[in-house]
Amino acid sequence: MAFPVFTIPKAFGFGDSSSLVIDEQQTNNYELPYFDRRLTMNNLTRRDFVKSTAAVGAAIAIPFSKVRGANDYLRVGVAGIRGRGGGLVNEFHDLEGVRVVALCDIDSDVLDKRVKQFKDRNEQVAGYGDYRRMLEDKSIDIIAIATPDHWHVPIAAASVVAGKDVYVEKPLSHTIAEGRLLVNLARKHGRMVQHGTQTRSAGGVREGIEYLQSGKLGKIRMAKAINCQLRGPIGRVADSETPPGVNYDLWLGPAPKRSFNRNRYHYNWHWFWDYGTGDIGNDGIHQIDIARWGLGAEMPNAVSCSGTQLFYDDDHQTPDTQIATFEYDDVYLMYEMRLWTPYPLEGHDNGDMFYGDEGTMSIGRKGWQVTFKNGKEGPGGSRGSYSHAENFIKAVRSRKASDLNADVEVGHRSATLCHMANIAMRVGRRLKFDAANERFINDAEANTYLTKQYRKGYELPTL
Repeated sequence: MAFPVFTIPKAFGFGDSSSLVIDEQQTNNYELPYFDRRLTMNNLTRRDFVKSTAAVGAAIAIPFSKVRGANDYLRVGVAGIRGRGGGLVNEFHDLEGVRVVALCDIDSDVLDKRVKQFKDRNEQVAGYGDYRRMLEDKSIDIIAIATPDHWHVPIAAASVVAGKDVYVEKPLSHTIAEGRLLVNLARKHGRMVQHGTQTRSAGGVREGIEYLQSGKLGKIRMAKAINCQLRGPIGRVADSETPPGVNYDLWLGPAPKRSFNRNRYHYNWHWFWDYGTGDIGNDGIHQIDIARWGLGAEMPNAVSCSGTQLFYDDDHQTPDTQIATFEYDDVYLMYEMRLWTPYPLEGHDNGDMFYGDEGTMSIGRKGWQVTFKNGKEGPGGSRGSYSHAENFIKAVRSRKASDLNADVEVGHRSATLCHMANIAMRVGRRLKFDAANERFINDAEANTYLTKQYRKGYELPTL
């Protein structure tokens, strides 16, 4: 079977803890998956296979490049191993039946240190400064991605086309069109793709959402997603020489070519539009995702957003203060971000409030709590323990997309709200949204933000 032709840079490797051109017609293609003929039938009868393929939808039966038994190891490669990526390395390493066999980073110092940690434990791991080389290893089953935002979909798309399952950190995409393309590719190639909104796997939070949706708080008419924390300023930094051992041109990848700047590199890249999505895509997406989940809301009809720098006076391009309103038919979802207040609001720093006819519910890092309209405290519970990676591995083994707590479509919809808010803020007006086609209605300027320009050699695959 021939894969779609697409261009990958000559040396594919990546740096910090966490983006290629898409035709608009690709953004709403809801194709059902096809089934790779390379699926081995060792442990499957033809009847079983036919039954499995008939279950697409709620439970998609999806092939491995090799069908593995419950006792076989799943082999994981991680792209971007600093920060959050280092956490993913540890998370997958500690799972039963899983082996981290490959690490990739554009910073040779970071890569060498991580590889040495494995070798010091007498564990075998390959180190790559070239992501493409890691993808060529057919024995790798899973690619975990914790690169900067602008690399999420390019790497994930290449991995899916190469027959790998994917765990991709939040936000799923750097643009709305990227996200839709990844959804379509995952379905077409029958791959499991988990989005890194890990709170979806927290047992206590799932319990709280179940109570919320039981109707005991009456009609839920509004949710507020709160991102409240203290982040320090980054100052003003001049361009400089690229540090030794860093492939900065590859780190830029599809982003515009420019000189190295430390403020645009490790972690601070979040605050620049070429690589990040601001804190709404960094942390706020967790709260927006929970709010959307609790409301049972998908794509909104309209969005309004304002944001600015009330605290920073530095190189930041993204806001430190942001307010967004997402309008649905019968509910509102609000997002409130303040990066200069470390104190909690309504019992939480980062969390969610749900407002119903009969009471309210708060959900955050401390857990969940109901307060009835008469002021009486209702049920509550802790956030609970969770392993999002473990949930992902379960789905990889079952080949059922329904086993994923944060399937690629779920991740795309939550990321889309973040992108919509940023776009409304940047154009400075309320925007109406055509959810079916994932476009803004009668607003050519806003629609220019649905995709972006990519450097030559970094184009995305087509369906």
